[in-house]
Formats: sequence, structure tokens, C-alpha cells
Amino acid sequence: MTLPGFDAKWVDFPDYIIGITKEIWEDRQISTLHHYYSDDIIVRTPGSVVVGNKGVIAATMATLAEFPDRTLYGEDVIWSGDENVGFLSSHRILSSATHRHDGVYGKATGKQLTYRIIADCVAKNNTIYDEWLIRDQGAIVRQLGWNAQDYARDLIEREGGAEACVKPLTPANDIQGPYTSEGNQHEVGQRYADILRRIMGAEMSAIPAEYDRGCHLELPGGQTGHSHVDADQFWMGLRASFPSAEFRIHHVIGRDDEGMSPRAAVRWSLHGKHEGWGAFGTPTQADVYVLGISHAEFGPRGLRREYVLYDETAVWKQLLLQTGSL
Repeated sequence: MTLPGFDAKWVDFPDYIIGITKEIWEDRQISTLHHYYSDDIIVRTPGSVVVGNKGVIAATMATLAEFPDRTLYGEDVIWSGDENVGFLSSHRILSSATHRHDGVYGKATGKQLTYRIIADCVAKNNTIYDEWLIRDQGAIVRQLGWNAQDYARDLIEREGGAEACVKPLTPANDIQGPYTSEGNQHEVGQRYADILRRIMGAEMSAIPAEYDRGCHLELPGGQTGHSHVDADQFWMGLRASFPSAEFRIHHVIGRDDEGMSPRAAVRWSLHGKHEGWGAFGTPTQADVYVLGISHAEFGPRGLRREYVLYDETAVWKQLLLQTGSL
């Protein structure tokens, strides 16, 4: 395919996304962010909202200072759109890094980490201008010797306390960017979105009905699971913590590509009270926003692989800030 408006060196949109990621992070061409990212880009992570390319460059350099050997392996790019509405890539990355220097994760430990990231990036005319990014913070901090709650508590203190610290993403501080598409209407994406709606509507029987009995699951906190019982335990634990929270699906992509399983990418959120016993312990009644991105691959017996990310540390940060349990 041709990629209108993009440098001729990119074969297709996934090639562009994977290629610029390697250029920026591993080839140390950080200055290309001036070229590939718009000046006023909005980058939303569960931990913060950053506006402007200068903030992206600063964060990139800070990460590489702390983890100088970081690698980013592109596992998949599930994409939609065109040169008119913008191309959106849901880019799933497996990253490895050594914690060699002090930084946002505390004193250097020398520990080797492996964790996933999913980044939803919107691009047009060779430039990324809107982004949602979830890094598996739970996996990172566990490998560094923390649990997610204690890391969030320590981070609040290191950022100057409850009043001064960086505030997690919520609908109150989110910013509407230029990208307004909700994805595509491909049947595989719609199928996965429907499965998630059913699960979040307490229809847990959707799991044995729609998941392959031999399914493989990669879940927040660097957890790996298999089959129906692990899928049920994960989704039940999340929903049980926020039983009346509003579940919203923001973006849905389905794709059939040669040599690959039919697959889907869904960006979703939960917003409401922490009023149930589940993955986040004793109910606090705090108002919490959970941003999630999920990828799924389907086979002849249903959903066979699922990758789910949300940031546990950002959830705990919201709980701690509202309950005052610092």
C-alpha cells in the first residue's frame, strides 16, 4: 500500500509506527520527535496528561537516563483510519530495560525488567498529534521490589505531597484532542467490544462462551494466565472493585491481515466509586477512573489470546489521594 503524506521510506502504517519507535528510543534519534510529533500533541497516560512535544521529549530523556539500555519490541500494530480522519495505531510493545540510574522509580537497583506498553497514536502527514499510552506500571514496580500501592504512596511523597503531586488522568483533567473517530466497524472488533460489554455487565458466562478453553492471557502486573478460570478471576476482580462504575468503550478496531489471526484493539474506561471488594482491597468510596486498552486474537474456538493493560499504580494513587491514607 502507499501511505499518503508520509515519508517514502515507510512501507505501510505499521512500518512507520515500529520504525519511528526504534529510531527515537534505541537509535537515540530523540531529536526526531520534533519531526514526528506535533508541537501541541496531547499525550494521556493513566498517571498524567501532558500537552506539547517539549514534555514528550523531556519524559523520553528522563526514561532513557534511568534505563539507558531500554529496548522496545513491536509485538503488533492494530490500526484503522486513513489520510483524511487520521491513522490510529494501537501499538503493543514488549520492552526490556535495566534500572541502572536513579529516577522516577527510585534509587537504581540494577534489576532487569520486562513489561508491556500499548500506545494508541494518531498520525497524519508523517506527524503524530494525539495519543493514549498505558505502560504496565504494576509489572515494573513489582520487578523493582515494590507493590503497586506502596509505590504510589512513595511517589506522592517524592512529588511533594498530595497537593503538589502530579494528578492522574480523570475526565475532569482530560483534554479533547483533534481525533474524534471511534475506529472501524470490522466484525472482529465489534465482537470483542461486545464480549467486554457483556463481562462488564456481569455476564461472566460470556467467558466460557466466547474464550477458547486453551486461551493465553497477558494481564496487568506482568501476570500471565490461561483458560476460563484465569480470565474470570481477572475481570471479576476489576469489576467487583467498581461494581456500579460506568463502563465506556471509546475506540474499537478489528482487522484481518494476511498471515495473522483476526484481531481487535479496544480502548475503554471504568469511572465510578470504589465500593466493592475486589482487586483493590477494602472499599473506600473514592471516585476512580481506570483507562484500559485491550488486544485480542481469535481462532476457530473463540478468543485465543488476550492482552490487557491498565495502570494499577494510577488507581492506587487516586485511592490514596482521596482517602488521605499516606
